Amino acid sequence: MNGTLGLERRVFRRRERALASQIESLVPGTRHVAPNLRLDLSGNASVQDVPTFALLCDGAYDARALPTLVAAGRLPVLEVVLDGVNVVGRAWPMIDRREAVSLGVEDVLARAITLLVSAVETFAANRLNPLEDIAMDQTEHQFLPAYLTCALPRLGREAWRRLRFRQAHWRVGYRFHDGPGVVDTGRLGTGWRVLMDAGDRFYADPFVFHWQGRVFLFVEDYPHAAGKAVISVVPFSASGVPQAARVILEEPHHLSYPQVFYWEGSIWMLPEASASGKLTLYRAEDFPDRWRAEAVLVEGEISDATLLAHGGRLWLFATDRDGFGSTSDTLVIFEAEALTGPWRPHRLNPILIDRRSARPGGAFVRDCVGRLLMPVQDGTLGYGGGLGLSKLLALDSDTVQFSPPIPVLTNGDWPYPRIHTLNRSGPLEVIDGIVPMRRPVHENSAS
Repeated sequence: MNGTLGLERRVFRRRERALASQIESLVPGTRHVAPNLRLDLSGNASVQDVPTFALLCDGAYDARALPTLVAAGRLPVLEVVLDGVNVVGRAWPMIDRREAVSLGVEDVLARAITLLVSAVETFAANRLNPLEDIAMDQTEHQFLPAYLTCALPRLGREAWRRLRFRQAHWRVGYRFHDGPGVVDTGRLGTGWRVLMDAGDRFYADPFVFHWQGRVFLFVEDYPHAAGKAVISVVPFSASGVPQAARVILEEPHHLSYPQVFYWEGSIWMLPEASASGKLTLYRAEDFPDRWRAEAVLVEGEISDATLLAHGGRLWLFATDRDGFGSTSDTLVIFEAEALTGPWRPHRLNPILIDRRSARPGGAFVRDCVGRLLMPVQDGTLGYGGGLGLSKLLALDSDTVQFSPPIPVLTNGDWPYPRIHTLNRSGPLEVIDGIVPMRRPVHENSAS
């Protein structure tokens, strides 16, 4: 097993030390003070007078089962168990690169660290609450058969796909619609039109903004040859026809998710720039074409930060990579009294670790009965695999509560059912969907 995972890492050119690397056994030190808490990562420690946390992976105490689970195509559930009885923490990690077992194991182990650190902090703050039991798939697998029958064919299919198709290509959909929208009906429905591209670039992460009687669509604009995106604007004519896209913001790093909004006399944009290691707020100097960086709100690999004014203060909802693993499974929240900050992390961060509902997929919106909903990305089928709607039930400096997400049904006339963004302003509703786009012949020849 170790040889197989090591070979995979060489194939994928991963030279950094893996979280799954074997280490020498630790020699227990001499204790002079009784510990307040013990972490048992072997599953072999007996319950004593010291509170003990153990980590379970799909119900198993032995972490060595993880590569086998990933090879078999499972998406493991992690649990922290106190004294072998109560589950006090749970995580549904996202696996980004499912074609490679070694990379999937890294994603899961990264969130195991996040979960354990969070559980220890919760224990220290005396805020532990037992969770309900959930049903686990107890099917046992052996690594080599699972790798040969599941993982290796999966890797082959992905390699063949990438030879023929671009790794990712998105298309934006739009419709003018005066009646109930997706957040009201729970389904995409009909009337969608595609914002076309030339094939050498894609548009994604659509946000709508109305200004002085005109409608503007802001998008991630990704030229495949550049390998990073810029932010572009698509103005709409008075008759609802999209005009040519034009670039309005470019940085040395990748930009996406351009949430544009009006606040205290100015127009602002909060694009994702996780590759820069910081979240930067921009102010419009000459809307919509010129923008100036105004302030760094948060440091870190923050993805899809989504602003909400609620309860007399401002809130940011985003995912944080936390150093390792996926960018799509760890929800964090920040709060501030002023838009430019200072922004403080919520005391309950991370709010949740869940590939099904952690990453925002659009601005907060109220449905026809006044419920405040956040579109959330569902990574069960992979990145961009689907979208859900979570109702915000409670939010203050001490409490965060969401309802379980309700999946957005994709029945209707939108041709690309794997969606990951939903926004609406007035009658204009926008989405995006991933498209199988063949590589040009010259790219296939070069590869």
